[in-house]
Amino acid sequence: MNLLRAALTLFVTLAALPALAQPADPVLRVCSDPQNLPFSNQAGEGFENRIAQELARDLGKTTVEYTWFPQRMGFVRNTLRKKDDATGQYACDVIIGVPAGYELTATTAPYMRSIYSLVHAGRKDLASLDTADDLLKLSPAQLHKLRIGVFAGSPGADWLLRNQLLERAVIFPQQSGDPAVNPASVIGHELAAGNIDVAILWGPIAGYLAREHSSSTPWHVVPFSPDPQIRFDYPIAMGVRFGEKEWKDTLDRWIAGHNEKIHAILREYGVPLLDE
Repeated sequence: MNLLRAALTLFVTLAALPALAQPADPVLRVCSDPQNLPFSNQAGEGFENRIAQELARDLGKTTVEYTWFPQRMGFVRNTLRKKDDATGQYACDVIIGVPAGYELTATTAPYMRSIYSLVHAGRKDLASLDTADDLLKLSPAQLHKLRIGVFAGSPGADWLLRNQLLERAVIFPQQSGDPAVNPASVIGHELAAGNIDVAILWGPIAGYLAREHSSSTPWHVVPFSPDPQIRFDYPIAMGVRFGEKEWKDTLDRWIAGHNEKIHAILREYGVPLLDE
């Protein structure tokens, strides 16, 4: 009887060992856009790439593995929700940047709050702009010569309409048929070529363009102020699948404990941060 009891105890112990000894997944699987600076690209040059690296290191992951897809219609379906029928494993587990409260994913606590901004290519006649509304203080002759780049359906277009300046707008589509074309590349080219005089952009893109053109004639970024009628400011969070509360809680704890590290990365890219 004692031998039988000992054998049963050993069997139970050995059966439990694989589960106890199983290592944690060493890979952080990130859903991302391959060509969308300043956010991300396949070379790892975006601030979302940098945040993912820091997140992986702090969570004890040895590798960051990406699932790439252009961040446009179908992005979540082809990344976060894409599941291998054979293995049951999802393609990736976190989107580093989505609007807080995004309807297609569960979202973490926000890790940044930025705002739409004006950007111009260091023009002397626009050097007096301390706030975006200072644009309205220019003389009528000067104001009505400006070509102002905006994306269709954006807060910038709404602001021009409210201030009866829509005839000064050069309107670009929100998305191009070419996945290699993104808002930063479009506006960067048009401003550099002199085809537009000023643009109204999401703050991280405006800050990135100014950083990229800091060596010659510096480009200037002028953030809007929060507006009760037109939403210019947005909190940005990480996106995860609905129902994965433990994973979301892990990310929330990391964000709460590494706020300064995240903001230091964002400042390197010139992101206008309202939290600061």
